[in-house]
Amino acid sequence: MEGTTKPLALQGVKVIELGTLIAGPYAAALLAQFGAEVIKIESPDGGDPLRSWRKLHDGTSLWWYSQSRNKKSVTLSLKEPKAQQIVRELVADADIVIENFRPGTLEKWGLGWDDLSRINPSLIMVRVSGYGQTGPYRERPGFAAIAESMGGLRNLVGYPDRPPVRVGVSIGDTLASLYGVIGALLALHHLKVNGGEGQFIDVALYEAVFGVMESLIPEYSGFDHIRQRTGSSLPGIVPSNTYLCRDGLYVIIAGNADGLYRRLMAAIDRPDLGEDPRLARNDGRTLHTELIDDAISAWTIRHDLDDVLATLETAGVPSGRVYDAADIHADPHYRARAMIEAHALPDGSVIDFPGIVPKLSATPGGTRWLGPKLGEHTQEILATLGIDAAAFDALKAQGIV
Repeated sequence: MEGTTKPLALQGVKVIELGTLIAGPYAAALLAQFGAEVIKIESPDGGDPLRSWRKLHDGTSLWWYSQSRNKKSVTLSLKEPKAQQIVRELVADADIVIENFRPGTLEKWGLGWDDLSRINPSLIMVRVSGYGQTGPYRERPGFAAIAESMGGLRNLVGYPDRPPVRVGVSIGDTLASLYGVIGALLALHHLKVNGGEGQFIDVALYEAVFGVMESLIPEYSGFDHIRQRTGSSLPGIVPSNTYLCRDGLYVIIAGNADGLYRRLMAAIDRPDLGEDPRLARNDGRTLHTELIDDAISAWTIRHDLDDVLATLETAGVPSGRVYDAADIHADPHYRARAMIEAHALPDGSVIDFPGIVPKLSATPGGTRWLGPKLGEHTQEILATLGIDAAAFDALKAQGIV
């Protein structure tokens, strides 16, 4: 794959990934996109289950190809003592280990923090789990769906007269991944710049969700206020909602700053509401949410979506269509920002994948190759530990690799 020709921000950083599916592997994926050498340890028996999730191309998930780009796949049966020893040898000169096993699992294999930090005192270890490494729930199995519920998100998603719904992606996992990457980079800075020591980062899925819940707890603590589901509106911020247009499509309008609100009211021919002193500030507008939303809806329903968007863009009011995959794929802004990348699969088929985020001006990330075949790099990596071809064949015959 063609990648960036500019320097890579994490070039020279070695990461060992122990884990499956999303939270741990996505954190490692972000590091790999910016130049880290990520060695992903997979079971010889089928590898990461993500390889077979969602839409498959010749038996391999397109999600796998995307999330595992730039990684090296090494197969090791971690329940085997010889495989555990190979991991220890790999960790000896690694910078970061990322894992998302249930707490206590790696300790059973002699691969926990105490074991690995003795081998490599400078090691940084990102530990992602449902409930964290401590506390009464630490040993419970945890998935994003449960974390989103416990973290407070699910209770806010949907309409008040219907059951809670989920966001269409595993947001609890990806939030935990982002916190894991932040923690790893903070620890790496402390180690390299401040002369500190290695450390582990304890990321709980539910805490990653809870961490973005804004004023949920202060409002409960101060006012006994429990936020509930409010459908498409943003509670306490007015106007910010979804409105139906004449052609049956929806527009999102966020006119919630005071100046924006006045411009919005002028654009929809309701200057009376724009100049109403009761509605000059957000705290006043929240008392008259229905009045304002009804006025906006009465305007949008008389116009097609494209006309609504054109009018609001001219007025300088933030607005947008509800994008689906086809809208994203066709949008010129995505293309101009290199957020859609075309790459060839092993059979030569060209598929579009998401671009790299964030955009660094001097050391941008890039896609050097898509997700590897299972065990594609096992012999290459083990050779760096002095395991020659004969020894590798013996390990393979024993089911260790």
